[in-house]
Amino acid sequence: MAARCDICGKGQASGNQISHSNIKTRRVWKPNLRRIQALMNGAPKTIKVCTRCLRSGKVQRAL
Repeated sequence: MAARCDICGKGQASGNQISHSNIKTRRVWKPNLRRIQALMNGAPKTIKVCTRCLRSGKVQRAL
């Protein structure tokens, strides 16, 4: 299952985790995704949406 928003395409980002002793190891940041029922072309469909898209109103929930 890919960690990617179906609306904006936001995915995971990678970088370094840096300890107090300045040891660097790789890590990832994953988007805050929610599986919701949304109206797509007038029909309800289950999609994965990041919370920023939900909060900004880019997607309409199916009730």
